[in-house]
Amino acid sequence: MLRPERMCRVSVTGSKRVMEDTIEAVHGLDILHVTEYDGAWDGFEPGDPVDGADEASDKLVTVRSLESILDVDAEDAGPTQLVTDEALEEDLEEIRTQVNDLDDRRGDIEDDLRDVRERIDTMEPFVTLGIDLDLLRGYDSLSVAVGTGDADEVKVALADSDDVDTFKVFDEEDVVAVFARCDEGELQDALVGATFSGLAVPDGDGDPSSYLEELRHEEQQLESKLSTVEDELDDLRLDYAGFLLAAEEKLSIEVQKAEAPLTFATTENAFVAEGWIPDDEYEAFETQVMSTVGEAIAIEKLEVAEYDSDGHAHSHEEVEEGGGGGEVGSDVDTGVTAESEEDQREPSEAVADGGMVSAAAARSDGGVVTMGDEDPPVIQDNPGAVKPFESLVEVVNRPKYGEFDPTVVFFLTFPAFYGFMIGDLGYGILYTLAGYALYTQVDSDVLKSLGGVAMWAGGFTALFGVLYGEFFGLHQLGEIVWGGNPPIRKGLQPVYSDYAIAWLTISLLAGMVHLAVGWTFDFVENLSHGLWDAITESGSWLLMLFGLWAWVFSGAMGAAPNFLYTAEEGIFAGHPFALGFAGLPAINLFSVAGFPISAWLVVFFAGLVLLALADPIEVVEFLNVFVNVLSYTRLAAVLLAKAGMAFVVNLLFFGVYVDSKGGWHFGIGGMPTIPEGSESVMYHGYEVTEIMFGGLMHSGIAGVVGGLLVLVLGHILVLVLGVTSAGLQGVRLEYVEFFGKFFEGGGKKYTPFGYDRQYTTDD
Repeated sequence: MLRPERMCRVSVTGSKRVMEDTIEAVHGLDILHVTEYDGAWDGFEPGDPVDGADEASDKLVTVRSLESILDVDAEDAGPTQLVTDEALEEDLEEIRTQVNDLDDRRGDIEDDLRDVRERIDTMEPFVTLGIDLDLLRGYDSLSVAVGTGDADEVKVALADSDDVDTFKVFDEEDVVAVFARCDEGELQDALVGATFSGLAVPDGDGDPSSYLEELRHEEQQLESKLSTVEDELDDLRLDYAGFLLAAEEKLSIEVQKAEAPLTFATTENAFVAEGWIPDDEYEAFETQVMSTVGEAIAIEKLEVAEYDSDGHAHSHEEVEEGGGGGEVGSDVDTGVTAESEEDQREPSEAVADGGMVSAAAARSDGGVVTMGDEDPPVIQDNPGAVKPFESLVEVVNRPKYGEFDPTVVFFLTFPAFYGFMIGDLGYGILYTLAGYALYTQVDSDVLKSLGGVAMWAGGFTALFGVLYGEFFGLHQLGEIVWGGNPPIRKGLQPVYSDYAIAWLTISLLAGMVHLAVGWTFDFVENLSHGLWDAITESGSWLLMLFGLWAWVFSGAMGAAPNFLYTAEEGIFAGHPFALGFAGLPAINLFSVAGFPISAWLVVFFAGLVLLALADPIEVVEFLNVFVNVLSYTRLAAVLLAKAGMAFVVNLLFFGVYVDSKGGWHFGIGGMPTIPEGSESVMYHGYEVTEIMFGGLMHSGIAGVVGGLLVLVLGHILVLVLGVTSAGLQGVRLEYVEFFGKFFEGGGKKYTPFGYDRQYTTDD
C-alpha cells in the first residue's frame, strides 16, 4: 500500500510481417505502457503508421464533428453494438449528409434571425419616438438628428451654438429627435457637449410601428423554422447517437493501433517495442502474446524497477529467458551517463532478411541498453476502501515511483481528524448520505472520490458523535446511550472545561505522531543514499521533534497537565480511557546561567547539529518542530468553534438554563422559573441558578415559527461550515504539515496501450 505496484520493463521484438498481429495482441491485453523510441539507436528509425491511419483519422474527425452538432453524450449510447467497416462507409456518409444539411439550414436561419433581431432593436427607439420615418430625412434646409440622450441638455447645447439659428426638439422616454436649420456637420458639432448618442434612421416610410410588427412577425416565423430544424436534429440524435458513439470508439481504437508504430524502433524488416507492465503480469503477457503471434517475435523482461528516493528505475533483476527468449543483462546498475549510454545504443544484431533483432543491445559494461531513461509509470496499490483518497493526494501530485504513497495514511488520519472536530451523530449521518449520493449518482471520477471521502468522514463524525453523546448539538444522545455520562465531552461547558485543555494537549500529541510518521518515511527513502544521509537529513528532525516536546511534556516548563503522567490525577482520573502515562522525568544534567539543561534538550541539540552537517541552510527552519506541532491545535480549536455554533443555534430555539455546578441544559421539556428573591430553584433534579436564554419555542406561536427557521437554517450553516472549516483544516494538516516532510510527487500516470470498450463489442 505504501509503495506502487512493482513495474518491469519489457521488450517485444519481431519481423515487420507480424507487427500488426503483435499490435493487435498487445492492444487486446491493455497492460503495456509503451515507451516512445527516442531515436538514439544507429540504424533504427521511428516507424510509420499502418496503412489506413489517415482515413481512419479523417472519419474520426467527422464522427466527433457530428456528435458535437447533435450534442451527443454518453447517456444517449444505448446498448453496445457491432460497427462494421461497411457501416462506417455507407451509414456514416448518409448521416453526415443529413446532419450537415440540417446544420446548414439552422445556421442560415440563425443568421436571418440575428439580422431581424438587430433590425427590431434598431426600430424600437423610433416606435417610442412616434414620428413617421419619412419625416426624419430628406430635407433641403433642415438637418435632423435622432438618438438617445437628455433632451434638456440637447436644448441647452443647441441654444448655445452660434451655428444653429432655429431648432425644434422632440423627445419621448430618452429618445430625442432634433430638427435644426443648419448644416448636418454644424448640428453634430453642437450636440457634442450634450448627453446624446446618435441613431441611424432605418429605411422605410410611414409609421415605424407597422414596420416593427412586420419584423416581429418575421422573427416568429424564423423562430418556428429554427425550432422545426432543431427538432429534426434532435430526432437524428435519438436515431444515431448510439451508432456515432460506437463508431467513435471503433475508429479511436483503429487510430490508436494504426499509429502505434510511431513509438517503435524499426528497420526495413524488423521492429522493437518497449514499455512497462506490472511485474506480476509479465508471464500472462508473454504467454498470451506469444500464443497469438507465434515464433516470429521475442519477448524479454529487461529489468524490474527498484524503488529509490528519486523514483527512478536504477537497477534490473537477473531474469531467465522467456518463451520468446533473448538474453537479458545481469543484475547490475544501469546508471551510466547520458553521453556514454547514447554512444552505446546500437542493436546487437539486425537480420536483413526480415528476421528478428535483439530486444536489448548489450552495453560494454554488461548491462542493458533501452530506448530511454523513462521512469516507470505509477500504479497506486491501495485497497478499494482507500481508493477515493487517491484523488485528494493527486490534488498535490501523483506519487513518484520510488516515493512512499501517502494515501493510506491520509485514509487513516483525515476522517479521524474530521470526525473529532465535528463529532455529532446527526451531522455525521447527513455527511454520509451526501457522500453516498455523490458516490452513486455522478459520473465524474473526482466527484465519486469526494463522495467516498465524505462517507468516511461522515462515519467518523457519527462515531465521535456517539462518544460525545451529541445529536445536532443536543446532549440527549448521551442520556440515552451513556446514562448521562458519555465517555468524552467537547469541553464547551464550564463544568467540563478541563476537557478543552485536554483536547489541546492531545492535538499536540497527535501532531507529534503524524509528523514523526512523515519524517520516518523520509528517513527510509533517504536510506537509498546511505545511512549517514538518512540520519542527518531525516533522523535529525526526529531527534529535534522528540527532544523538544519530551522536554516540554517533562514538566521542565511547569506546564504539562497532570493527566499525562497518572490516571489518579487530572480529568481522566478513574476514567476508562485514562491516558496513564508513566511520566517523562526532566533528567536535568547541568545548568547554564541558572537555566537547567535537560537530557531532552541535549537530544534536541544533537539533532540540530546533525541537520547542520546535512544542510546548514536548513538550520534556519529548526523551529518547524515546534511550530508544525502547534498547527495541530487547530483540531481542538475547530472542535470548540463548531460546538459553540451548534450550541448557539439550539440555545436560540430551545433555551438554556444553568445549574449550580456550571452545567448547561437545553429547555426541551420546558424552562424553569426562578422566583423573585430566590437565587435558585430545583428543576428536573438540578439546582438551577440562571436562565441563560428563555428560548423561542417557549415564547408563543410566532416565536416557534421564527425559531424553527433559525433552527433549520442554523444547523444547515453549521453543516456547511463544517466542510469549509474542519474539512479544509484537516486537509491543510495533511498537505502542508505531513506531506511536506517526505512527499514530492511528479509520478507518471500509467496509460496502457489498449482501450476500455463501452459502446462496441467484438462479437
